[in-house]
Amino acid sequence: MTGLKTFLAPEWAPHAALWAGWPRLAEEWGGDLTAARTDIAAFIHAAARHVKVKVAIGSDEAVVSAQAALGGAADLVRLPTGDIWLRDTGPIVTGAGATRAAQVFRFNGWGGKYLMDGDTGTAAALAAAELLPVHAHDLVLEGGGIDADGEGRLLTTRQCLLNANRNPGLNQDQIEGHLRAALGVEEIIWLGDGLANDHTDGHVDNIARFIGPGHVLCQHPAGLDDPNTDVLIEIERTLTGAGLMVSSIPSPGRIDFGDGVPVPASHMNFTITNGAVLVPIYEDRYSAVALAELKALFPGREVIGLPARGILAGGGSFHCMTREIPA
Repeated sequence: MTGLKTFLAPEWAPHAALWAGWPRLAEEWGGDLTAARTDIAAFIHAAARHVKVKVAIGSDEAVVSAQAALGGAADLVRLPTGDIWLRDTGPIVTGAGATRAAQVFRFNGWGGKYLMDGDTGTAAALAAAELLPVHAHDLVLEGGGIDADGEGRLLTTRQCLLNANRNPGLNQDQIEGHLRAALGVEEIIWLGDGLANDHTDGHVDNIARFIGPGHVLCQHPAGLDDPNTDVLIEIERTLTGAGLMVSSIPSPGRIDFGDGVPVPASHMNFTITNGAVLVPIYEDRYSAVALAELKALFPGREVIGLPARGILAGGGSFHCMTREIPA
């Protein structure tokens, strides 16, 4: 990339491949991998109609189960992985074509909360599988903590990037400097907090996503008992104040697993790939409205709603478990 400015392509740019994770650690899924694997297999089969899918596999048992569930729908690649969260453990790929490079940041288990063998080796191994040069960075950064529009704008949250459990020696200006240098972005738009009980400390891909240059999508509260009402209202206010074009869709509202504790369900955790947008739904009453509005916002792409409660039990959804490789 000598002599060429680094740039971070938007997710809607053409993809050469889409990587997905495959669950292997039963203890991370309440002792039963069945529901997560069922949801992820459905996602991979749907995505494979639009893009070449590669699946990061971290154990022999996971290889066998993935072969049985996926058949020939995807390429299975043995890599060191803790679990499925490639958005955060994988590389952030900048450039396009011959200028592509894997930006590999430090990963510390979401602030030291979830440390799994293999996660710190995933980014470099995935980059090697894609034959991409690696640029290593000292900054602790997860891919789900940022979102870019391809024209120099980047979204993030203070709850995540300024958290003392990530880069305690760096202030906001210093973190912005690292992001600009590594990713080629110019304008960094800071939101405050993310969703309630999100163990990622407020990843932006659960609350706001660029869907076009300068055009950002967020959620509005759904139902009187939406646990994120105040946060969602503040997010939309901040985005509008930043001079962006802002659209919104309903959140899933209050979702829990029977214990009364709201989980960070979000329609925003969709994956954009060639010709399609794959959207997590949670058997909530607002999914049909969200999908209809997304179809209007993504003309020319198939908007596919897929069950995601099984994945959500592990703490994330489709965007969290995928990493695109720009064409």
